[in-house]
Amino acid sequence: MLTAYVESFDADNPLAGLRLGDRPAPQPPVGWTTVDVKAAALNHHDVWSLRGVGLRADQLPMTLGCDGAGIDEEGNEVVVHAVVSSQGWTGDETLDPKRSLLSELHQGTLAEKVVVPRSNVIPKPASLSFEEAACLPTAWLTAYRMLFTQAALKPGDSVLVQGAGGGVATALITLARSAGMRVYATSRSSAKRERALELGAHAVLEPGARLPSRVDAVMETVGAVTWSHSVKSLRPGGTVVICGATSGSQPDNAELTRIFFLQLRVLGSTMGTRGELESLVKMLEVTGARPLIDRVLPLDQARDGFTAMIAGDVFGKIVLTV
Repeated sequence: MLTAYVESFDADNPLAGLRLGDRPAPQPPVGWTTVDVKAAALNHHDVWSLRGVGLRADQLPMTLGCDGAGIDEEGNEVVVHAVVSSQGWTGDETLDPKRSLLSELHQGTLAEKVVVPRSNVIPKPASLSFEEAACLPTAWLTAYRMLFTQAALKPGDSVLVQGAGGGVATALITLARSAGMRVYATSRSSAKRERALELGAHAVLEPGARLPSRVDAVMETVGAVTWSHSVKSLRPGGTVVICGATSGSQPDNAELTRIFFLQLRVLGSTMGTRGELESLVKMLEVTGARPLIDRVLPLDQARDGFTAMIAGDVFGKIVLTV
């Protein structure tokens, strides 16, 4: 079957180890099911895998991809949940210290077929296309958990989204606006600021710019370069939720004095649970909100998609169809 996989690691040139070619179809162990993949979305996790982060050489070749949607063995249209718990784990999958994502211990979704635990598939509503559904399991689920589980935001609350443009950031803007929140967003790119307004942000600013008013929560995906601005943008008692640090993890000023004096909360967030993925799908059904897709490419053009993502030449998700 056709797959996009890691053959070798290169920290400086991740595309050097990317291969497109035939690999054997996976065989599901007991309790797992095979999904015929119809669409899969790219994530920066895939780029880190190509750089050798989170994988060992003895695990190669490894099929890439966390996100996917397709048809299971019973003919049901499904969305694949990417978090695989360890045997015997119960409760919140994201808190399992031995959890993994597809494409880490188990082959990923950038293939014609993927095998997953039966509990890792949820029904795909007919109102969502396979391409839209494939965007949900990583970026959109991460955004949902940040807003509604970790920050516990509600209609009427205000939120700042740092770094508009990426998959998580566009999901945050769309979901927050759909839930009735006041949404601010930042970006270095004037074009991306305009796109953020089109998505539903009430106001967009350059990074570091003063907000019209302090917010209830900040969604932080950028890290070091925006950290001080994120903390300074919060009202007393506000919350910053961080799911990534693409600009680095060592800010010049951790703002510890401001954090304790204003009693701010700093929360980490990683992926989401199967139940949260089900809730996200239901929310999209009810509200009509949909993932923003930057482009759709066939699987055999995966290299073009990776090239665009690494260059930052995207606004929304890149989806590969099988």
